[in-house]
Amino acid sequence: MSTDALLEIRNLDVTYWDRSLLGLKGKGFQAVKGANLSIRPGETLGLVGESGSGKSSIANTVLGLVPATGGEIRFGDVDLASMRTNYPSSVRKEIQAVFQDPYSSLNPSMTVEDIVTEPLRVHTTMTRDERRTRALELLKLVSLSEEHLARHPHQFSGGQRQRIAIASALALTPKLIVLDEPVSALDVSTQNQIINLLYERRDALGIAYLLIAHDLALVHHISDRIAVMYLGHIVEEGPSDRVYKSPAHPYTRALLDAVPLLDPEAQRRRRATRKALPAREAPRVAAQGCPYRNRCPYVMPRCETEMPSDFPVDGGGTAACFLFDRATAIPGPAIGQGAPA
Repeated sequence: MSTDALLEIRNLDVTYWDRSLLGLKGKGFQAVKGANLSIRPGETLGLVGESGSGKSSIANTVLGLVPATGGEIRFGDVDLASMRTNYPSSVRKEIQAVFQDPYSSLNPSMTVEDIVTEPLRVHTTMTRDERRTRALELLKLVSLSEEHLARHPHQFSGGQRQRIAIASALALTPKLIVLDEPVSALDVSTQNQIINLLYERRDALGIAYLLIAHDLALVHHISDRIAVMYLGHIVEEGPSDRVYKSPAHPYTRALLDAVPLLDPEAQRRRRATRKALPAREAPRVAAQGCPYRNRCPYVMPRCETEMPSDFPVDGGGTAACFLFDRATAIPGPAIGQGAPA
C-alpha cells in the first residue's frame, strides 16, 4: 500500500443555502466544518457518525455532486474543490460510487447489460461486443451470470441489485469508490455478503474505498482506518482496531455504547454507568467551543469557549478533545477501555 495519499481533504467546508421563491440566496447551514481526511491507494477509510453529522455531504462533495465552499480536495495532483461540480471525464471515471438504496439507484427502464456497460459507453471507445464481454466479466466478479444481462432491476432482490451497482462501479477499474451506506437498506445476511464482496474486490483490484456508515461495528470489519464525525467536525481518526477497541473521544465511546450487548448483566452495568453520568442538554448546534460540549460528561471550562485541536492519542490517530492535550497535564477519564463485548 502506497504511503502517498490518493485523496486528501484539507479544511473542507460545505454549506447549503436556502433559496427564496425568486432564487435569491438566503440563510446558510454549514454541514461540514474544516474537515481533514486522507486515503491512500488500496485503503478503506470508514467515515461514521449519526444522521446529520455531515458524512454524506463529504461523500457528495468528493463525487462532485455538491460544491465545496472552502478548503481543498486533492485527488492525485488535481484539486477537485476548485472544479466545484465540473469534473472532467478523466476524473469522473476514476471516482465511482455505490449508493444506499439499490431500489432507487438503478434505472428501472434499463437492462442489467445497459446499466453495467453505461460507464464504458460514456468513457471509452469500446465496441458493443467489447462492452458485452466486459459486462460478463463484471457480473462474474459479483457472482452473477450471463442469464442476468437481459433482465431489469425489478426482477432482482435487494442484494442482487446492489451487486449490479457494484459491478457498474467497477466497470472502469476506478482508483476510488465512494460507498454511501451501501448495505443499510439490506437485511443482515445480505449485508454480510455485500461487505465480503467489497472486501474481496478491494484486495483483488487495489481500489480505495471511502465508506460512509453509521454502524461502527460494520465499519471496523472492512476499514483500515476510521474517522468519526459529529455536527460537521471530524472528532476522532485513527487505525480501525484502535478506534473500535480503545475509542478516545467521548462521542466515539457513546456510539459504541449505543450498540446493544448480548450479555444482559453487562448491559445492565453499562446502563447504570450511563445513568451515573451528569445529564446534559444536546442542542443541534454549538455556537462556540467544542461541538460536543453540551453532551459530554467530561466537559471542562475551556470546552465552553475553545475549539479543541486534533491531539495525538496512544495507539495512533488523533482526537479533537482536550482530555488528550498533554500540555495541560489533565488526566483523562477511563474512556476507551474496549469495544462492546
